[in-house]
Amino acid sequence: MNLSFEFYLIVGAFTILIIISILRLLLGPTAPDRAVALDTVNTLVVASMVGLGAATWETLFIDIAIVYAILSFVTTLYIAKYLEGGES
Repeated sequence: MNLSFEFYLIVGAFTILIIISILRLLLGPTAPDRAVALDTVNTLVVASMVGLGAATWETLFIDIAIVYAILSFVTTLYIAKYLEGGES
């Protein structure tokens, strides 16, 4: 498995973006800020898994990314409903 320099550059950029989002998640003054930061981290993780799957020609990473994206979406809906103050 010989990955190109561009792949490592993209992984580094995603890592920096995830770290910035985690900082917002920890510091973000309000709950909606934290919810958006968590959703951003989840989106970056999904994009990273799809990129890894494309770089290594492994479809397992893409399958896992799809399931993770669906679970992330459902979790975001529940967080939004909780922040809105709605009943279940």
